[in-house]
Formats: sequence, C-alpha cells, structure tokens
Amino acid sequence: MGDLDYQVSDHSLEELSDGSIEESSPSTHAWPTISDVHRVLRPLQDEADRVGKQVEQFAETLDRLSSGKQTKPQHDCVHALDLVDAYRNIAKHTVAQLREIHSPEKERKLSRKLKSRTQGSSATPEHMRSPHRDSVGSSTADDLDRWEQEEQTWHLLELMLQVEYPSFESTPKAAASKKRSQRPGKEGEIHQFSSERSIWSRFLASDDQAWERHIVVEWLKASAGDSGQDIEKAFQDMEATANRGSGLWAHSWLHTKEAIKGQKRLRSWPQALAPDAPGIDDSLRKSNGTCSLITQLDPDAVTRQDRALETPDANFERATWLTCWEMLRRGKDWESTREWCQDRVEYWRAISIRGEPRHPIAHDKKISPPIISGPEWLSRALWRKSCAFAARAGVMDKYEAGVYGLLSGHLPSVLKVCTSWNDYIFAHYNSYLLRSFDQYVSVHLPNRSPRGLQDGAGAFAFNMTGGHRAQSGNQLIEKMSHLKSLAKEAKDPFKLLQGSLIGKSFQKFVRSHGLELAYLQERTRTTTKQPREQETTCVDYETALIKPDDYQIIRVIAHMLLIYQELGVSLQGSGQDYGSETFIDTYVDFLSRAGKQQLLPIYASRLSPQRAVSCLGRQLPLILDHGERQTMMRLMKQYEIDVPGVLNHQLQTIISERKTDEFSNEHGPGFPNLSILDKPSEKRQREMRIIRDGFMGKVITDDQHDLINGFQWYLLLDGYWEQTLATGALLYKYFLRLSASRGLAAAQSLSKRVKFSMLSWEKTKTILGHEVDLSNVYRYDEDGMPGYHSASSSRGQDYSLKGYMPSIQRQPEKEMYLLRRSQTFLGLEQLLDVLTALERWQAEMKRKPRDFELSRTLGKKWRDVLKETCISLEMKLKPLLHGWLQDPQDDIEALQLEQIRNACLPEVILAYITVLNYSAHYISREYLLKALDVGAAIATKDSDLARCFVATHRMPELMDLLAIISTNMLVAEEFGRGNKRVSAKMALWSGKDSSSTAT
Repeated sequence: MGDLDYQVSDHSLEELSDGSIEESSPSTHAWPTISDVHRVLRPLQDEADRVGKQVEQFAETLDRLSSGKQTKPQHDCVHALDLVDAYRNIAKHTVAQLREIHSPEKERKLSRKLKSRTQGSSATPEHMRSPHRDSVGSSTADDLDRWEQEEQTWHLLELMLQVEYPSFESTPKAAASKKRSQRPGKEGEIHQFSSERSIWSRFLASDDQAWERHIVVEWLKASAGDSGQDIEKAFQDMEATANRGSGLWAHSWLHTKEAIKGQKRLRSWPQALAPDAPGIDDSLRKSNGTCSLITQLDPDAVTRQDRALETPDANFERATWLTCWEMLRRGKDWESTREWCQDRVEYWRAISIRGEPRHPIAHDKKISPPIISGPEWLSRALWRKSCAFAARAGVMDKYEAGVYGLLSGHLPSVLKVCTSWNDYIFAHYNSYLLRSFDQYVSVHLPNRSPRGLQDGAGAFAFNMTGGHRAQSGNQLIEKMSHLKSLAKEAKDPFKLLQGSLIGKSFQKFVRSHGLELAYLQERTRTTTKQPREQETTCVDYETALIKPDDYQIIRVIAHMLLIYQELGVSLQGSGQDYGSETFIDTYVDFLSRAGKQQLLPIYASRLSPQRAVSCLGRQLPLILDHGERQTMMRLMKQYEIDVPGVLNHQLQTIISERKTDEFSNEHGPGFPNLSILDKPSEKRQREMRIIRDGFMGKVITDDQHDLINGFQWYLLLDGYWEQTLATGALLYKYFLRLSASRGLAAAQSLSKRVKFSMLSWEKTKTILGHEVDLSNVYRYDEDGMPGYHSASSSRGQDYSLKGYMPSIQRQPEKEMYLLRRSQTFLGLEQLLDVLTALERWQAEMKRKPRDFELSRTLGKKWRDVLKETCISLEMKLKPLLHGWLQDPQDDIEALQLEQIRNACLPEVILAYITVLNYSAHYISREYLLKALDVGAAIATKDSDLARCFVATHRMPELMDLLAIISTNMLVAEEFGRGNKRVSAKMALWSGKDSSSTAT
C-alpha cells in the first residue's frame, strides 16, 4: 500500500503538556585562534589520549573495508553495512568501558527522573541536572550518554540503509548471522483464517512505508532498552516512593483495602460494600478527607464508581502501570511482561495487554490452564479498538491509558506520557503503523474484522490518531523542533542527526549545517574563503547547533558521509557539496591537532581534489619532524593527492593570513633599502661609518617560521624544479620587502635551512638521473682556467676566488636549463650568505681582545679568525659583483630584481669596503688595495654596479668612502715596513714611482 491519508492533527503536538525534558546547558568553549592551531602541535592531547584508540580504529576500518574511488551498485549495501557494523562495535565497546565507571552515577540520574514522573512532576529540578561539558578531559556520565547515543545512531543508520539500499544478494540466513533486519517475504497466500502474525508479516512485505516505520519503531524500542534504567531497579525505587514497603504482601491496594475492611467491620456487613450504601460517602473517605474511596477492589472499580484510592495505593498503581509502559516501550515481549506480573500476583494486567500482532502467540505449558487469547486465526481488531476506547476515557491513570494507547495505536493517550524526543517519534510511528495495518486488513481481508468496526459506528466512532492528517517523518521532526517541551532536546546534535536519517533528509542536513560550520571556521581563520554556492546565514558559536569543537558528532557525520560515498552518493563536483565536505575537513583538523597526522591523507583523499589540497595545505606546517614529513609525502602519493598543489596551498594559506600586500602586488610595494652601516653624525658626515650591531634583526615571527617549514617540504618533492625554485624566490622577496627588523632574520634562516645545494642534490636524481650539485658544476681551477668539475667530487665546496662567471656553454643542455631557471633563487641566497658573513665579521670585531697590542698570543689567534672571516666574505661577495640578478624570467620579475639590486647592492658594497678598511688595521694593509679595486670595478664602462649607485643617489657616498680609503692608504704607506709588494701597489695608487718605493 502507498501513503495513507490519515487524519492526524497538525496541532496535536502543541496540545501536549511540556513534559519532563531533561536539559543541558550548551558548551561555551571558544574555538581556538589560528595562531593556537599553528603553534601548538597537540592542544587536545587529553582528548587524543582518551579517544585516540577509537579514532585510529575508525580510520583503520575505513581504510580496510572501503573501496576507495570505486563504488558499488546502489542497490547493494552489504559492503557499507560491514563498515557501519564495525563503527557500531567500536561505540558499543566504548559504552561498555564507560558503564563500568559511570553506571552508578547514571542510575542515580535516571532514578531521580523516574521518581519525578511517578509523583506527577513534569520537570527535573535544575540542581539535579548534569551540566553539559565538552569532550576534553576525563570522562563523565555525560560522555556515557553521548557514546550511547552514538551507538544508537550507528544502529539507526544500519537499519535505514537496509531500507533504502536493500541487498538482493543477502539471504535470511546471512542476515540472521549478522543480526540484521530481514524484511519478510511474500511467499504463501493469506486468507481470512490466517494467523494475525502471518498477516502482519505480509503487511510489512507489501507496504514499503510500513516496513520503514516498523524499522524505526523497533529501533526506538531497542534504544530505550539499551540506555534506560533497569526495570526491576526502577520499580523498587517507585515502591519506595509509594511508602508501601516491598515484597508480595505489599502488592495490591493495601491502604484502600484496610479502609474497606474497617467499614465492613463497623457495619457488620459480610458482602461487598455497595457504592450507594447509606452514609458510605461520608464514612469511607481518603485519609485526608478530600474524596470518597472505592467500595470494591476489582480493577475497574475506580472508573466504574468514579471514586479514588488512598494516596499510597494511587502511587503504587501509577508505578505499576509506568513499569508496564516501560516494558512495552522497550520492546519486551509478552512473556517477560507476564512473568513480571505473575511475580507480583497481578495476572489480570498481563491478560489485559495480550494481543499484539507483532509478537507470536506462545502457550505457556508451565501454567495450567494455558494463558491464551483464543485461536490464532481470530482477529484482534476488536481488542485493539477496545484498548483504544479504554485509553480515551476508561482508565484511572495516564500511564494506564498510555499502555492501552500503545497497544491500540491511539495516539493522543500515548502522547500524554511522552517525556523525550524518542518517545514522541515512537508514539506517532507506532500509531501510524497499527492504523495502516488495520486499513490493510480491511482492504485485503474485509470479512476478517467485525463489520461494526469497519463502519465506525456506535461507541467506536472515533479516530485513532485524533482525527487529523498524518505527517511524514521529515514533517514530524520539523514539528517537534518547535515544541517548547522538546526544543532543547531537539537541538541536540545527535537528535538532529537521527532526525535527518528518519526523515530521509541527511544530505540536506549535512549541507546546511556544514555551511554554518564553515562560516564559524572562517570567522576564526583569516584564510582565503572557499567558493560556496551562497552565503549562509550568519551564526555565532552560541547559536550554532553543531559546534566546531564537538569532535564526536563531527566524526560521526564525517564517517556517515564516507559511507554514503561508498554507496555511490558523490560529494564532489558542485558548489552544493561544500557544506557536506566541511565535516570531513573539520575532522581532519581535529586529527591534526590531536597528533594523528598519519591518518590525514585517508580522509583528505575522499574530498574533492581542490578541497583535499586546501585541507591538507593547512595541516602540513604543523608537521616538523623529518620522518613524519616523509611518511606524509608517501601517503599523499599513495592516495593520489595533488602533492605539489598541497605544498603550494600551505604557503598560500599562511601568506593570506597576513594583512599585507607583499605577495599580491606584482609591481610593489618596493623593497626597502638595506641598513647595514650606522648613520653618520650630523657634524661629521664624511667620517668612516661602522656596521650596526644586530642589523640582521633577531625576531622571526610564527608565520615566518611556518613559511620556512612549509618550503622545506619541497625538498621531499621529486622533480618540480621550476615550481620549487620559484616558490623559494617568492619567499625571499617577501622577507626582503619587510623592514630589516622584520624580515632579514627570517630570510637568513631560510638560506641556512634550505640551501640551493640541498635542493640540487635532492631533485637532480629524478630530473637528470644522477645527483648533481649545480652550484659547484661551473668553477674555475687554481690557475683561473674555466672547466667542468664533477659535482659529486666537489659537494660542499665554495666558489673560487679567481672568478665567478661560468661558461655554461660547455655543460649539458639540461643542466644549462636548470641553472637558468634557478638564477633568481640562487642569487637571493648568495645575498643572504654575504649578509651572514658581514654579521659574522661584526661579531668577531666585538670579540677583539682589550689589550690587543700587549696580548700577542690572543691577538694572533683573533687575527687569524678575522682573516678567515674576511676571506669568506670576499668569496661570497664575488657573485654579487658580476651580473647578479640579471636573468629575470619575465618583465614583472625584471622590475622586481632591479628594485632588489638598487635596495641591496650599494649598502652591501659600502659595508664591504668598510670591512676592508677596518680589517687593514689588524691584518694587512693589502685590504686597502682591495677596497680600491672594488671602486675601480664600479668605475668600469657599462658597470651594472655603477647604475645601482646612480639610481639610488649614493655615488657621492661611495666617493667619500674611497677618499677615506685613499687617505688611510697614504698613512699606511708612511708607516709600512717590510712588505715591498704592498708598498709598490700603494705607490701605484698614490701616484709615486713604484721603483723607488720598492728599493
């Protein structure tokens, strides 16, 4: 049968009392800032330690059982059910562990709640409620509740998948072996005399909607049984509340019975008291005198005589019916209910609730005569209608009405005793299901039910659902969210998720809440916004239904999305999938922060290619260990992730967080001039200046560290020579655009941690087939003759002092190409090498012995070190003096390199001349000649160095400095002794006759 047009009230939910719905305060923990994420590798270590095993089990199960990019036919969900089973078992195991710790606390909590229901209270006192807490830290009873909900949610998903994707390959035997719900078959014929059970099975086999509702009802029963209080313990607590004691003697209506016996003794009346006996209304009253008591003890005396029970007996009656309600609500079969009633000498209750078509008739051979309800072929439609009639007006307590309403499908009476989200779903689906069954019987077996019931005349002329339209699962979930009594629980993340599964709106659910989650993340990150189909409604942390730090629900939703992927539901290919993928993206963030980096590629590979790149790009800067980086690179390749794209995105992520234009503006801003030399005093503008202490700066910001760490990943990337060198050059340019106090220290760190020689050795094996250090391939020998030198024999060596310009025509074509494409990166590295050498020289000058002339031994050692420093500086400066940074890749880079040359070369050369001047006083006067040689090189025709001085208007400053050098040279000549070669060169520079000087 298809959808049935029931008349269920649109406002039936609003007519209910605001029952006792247990509330929990929302978490108020703030989402950590991006700097916290980047600087602290494991800020959630407590959480990782506590749930780390489950996290790894989830990932291992996914990797083992899933089929990667290949999807199975949509009608076959066997492979997905294996995955769900595994996840549910993980949750069940965790629940078992937490129950060993927190069962007593939870029992007390449930006992207080049940006590309030027995006494008629509709709300749990505020001081009795367990406060909400996040999942970080030691576990509590709330964690047990959430893990129970997770286990129930996995169970629900398993059932709904079987409804939505039935497996035609599975057999009843296979389904039973895995305890899966097997839909009844249509084998055999049904007729008027078929058993109620057989007709029920055929009904479920024929009506898809009925089968789905049956599955949900059975899940709700199982969930109530798994997470509810033990029935026997609950009844004992309610007995204590009734103040009647316990044991067989304490059952039945003891206090009312004593009052009736007292009246019979006073009246000497051997027969049952009649309700209309003279004076009985005045003499037989409750202890508090408020109303008359019943005169007889049969079960329907209260409703028949319209009289009351003593308060303890009324409490006992409510406790008994509440227990019966709980047993039926939890799916206990009739035999269990009968045994419980038999133990308390309450046989009549068991007999009155016998007749469910969902339970087979079983004759108890231990009891004589057997307790049966007639032949199996008899219809129970009249019994259900009678239960509904009793539920409407023929009972003394709402829980008794709830029991009869549950058995008959009478919705209004069941709604009155509902206290939770699950109860309301159960009430509606149970009513719809039984109503559908009665309609199915009336259509297919019209002669089976009494004609009076079919006509709906007489006392049975009432509607089982309250006379209003039925609602679909999605409509019902939406309606419940607006009920005041359910508003808090309906916003619980697990209830939202369960509602989406029941209402078949899971895709819409993950998309809408994923967009909200993405919005919250974008507020805490300053990364580039991802493209979205539309802007989501502005939400904040307090109003968000799924919090960014609720990692348990995010983990569950993420894995459910992956399961649907296994069934062929794609999350890729459109802007609508952005919200859905946010859950997987966020879960990857959690894994990274919890120190589970080896699991990241498994989940990132399930995202769209662009999202996978951005997801992993945010995580790589957190991985600092070289071994972990190698493992990550291997896993990314294994899962076919765009590794170059990830490496590039990680740098762009960090760059975009900075509120500067250094990376985005192609033509600017310009590069600030280096400031190496101390400023001259106002009085003596032409005096020899000194190198500033700490001109390189000391501070390297967190973002700069992340940029350098991110670039180190390129060492592990095979090939991609041009992309790697271009990225490194981009970082150098970025650092140089900053002021000296903000960028030079970072640029220096980059030049030390990622050397060009390191990149060459790591990448040329893939590109050329053998390892080559391209920085040492083209060198000059000791005689100044150019030639080819094997890089393998010269690794770690530096440039020759005899010259620098290589003759690349003599080298293989591939090496020539690689060198051309690396000139910018190599040139910027050479600049930082020179600055580092200047810094080292400054440090050595500060270590000069105080009594330099008196301390010969210390003075000699210090001069040797200073001389070695000067030689190193001279060697590193050579590349900057001949065509440095004059091989741009395009016009934009040509402009940038020109700006760098103008900003750096004049200051570096002036600093170098200053170093030579001061070193000449302690090492050799020949350093003065080298300073003049630098000036001569600048003065040559078409010198690229001269253009830099002219462009920056620093040529006069150079002339003044060379004039000082010349003066110092003349002074040194007057006092120089013993070095005829140096004296001859000085004479040449001073214009004197070199022959006379030599003699």
